[in-house]
Amino acid sequence: MKQNTRQDEIVIDLGELFAVVMRRIWIIIASAIVLGLTVFLVSKFMIVPKYQSSTQIYVMNKANENTLTYSDIQSGTQLTKDYMILVTSRPVIDKVNAELNLGMKYSEIVDLISVSNLDNTRILKITVEYTDPFVAKQIADAVRDESANHIKGVMDIEQVNVIEEANIPEEKSSPNNLKNTIIGAFVGAVIAAIVIVVIFISDDTIKTPEDVEKYLGLSVLSSIPVQAKLKDLSKKKKKIIKKKSAIKKPEKKK
Repeated sequence: MKQNTRQDEIVIDLGELFAVVMRRIWIIIASAIVLGLTVFLVSKFMIVPKYQSSTQIYVMNKANENTLTYSDIQSGTQLTKDYMILVTSRPVIDKVNAELNLGMKYSEIVDLISVSNLDNTRILKITVEYTDPFVAKQIADAVRDESANHIKGVMDIEQVNVIEEANIPEEKSSPNNLKNTIIGAFVGAVIAAIVIVVIFISDDTIKTPEDVEKYLGLSVLSSIPVQAKLKDLSKKKKKIIKKKSAIKKPEKKK
């Protein structure tokens, strides 16, 4: 990016910008590696792993004890959202807290629980995520049993069947070390690229004779080398002169 004084506007040369980024691609790669490795170490050793345990229930809503009508199915599907709310209601959570002696607040237990409806059916899936896989299973089972009783009492439901008992998870559900590492590396690369682009855009100095001709529209008659190069040249010249004088110096007659 250079400032065009004739048109009083900022012009960004995309080709030059791309070239600058490619010349500093090693900085982007190094930033991605450093941040990706940092995120991996944090995710691996500093974040407490969590485990998920799930259980499922089927809510029955019969108007007739002997038959299951279409209206029963339709009304049960429409009331599924109500059932989901009742699963995490305070009476259910308080009983689970007292039964398992968790010693946690209502909001803390609710944050551990997620309730979903499978494909608009009357099947409710209750999932608990906790740091201990055995405790996660206990909470899921307790929530299922207490919510089933609560739903039958509040909604006057005849029956709530257990489809699937809660499992003891063998693998952690979070954190995902590979995913976090990839995200960290990507963020590191993006940050490095942004910094390089910002520095390039902010730099409006003239560096080469070609820049003078391109952005100012002036012809360069001559250029003066920088002081450091002049010093190097002067040192080289002094060495050459000393060598020549040593060669040409005549010997004294005895």
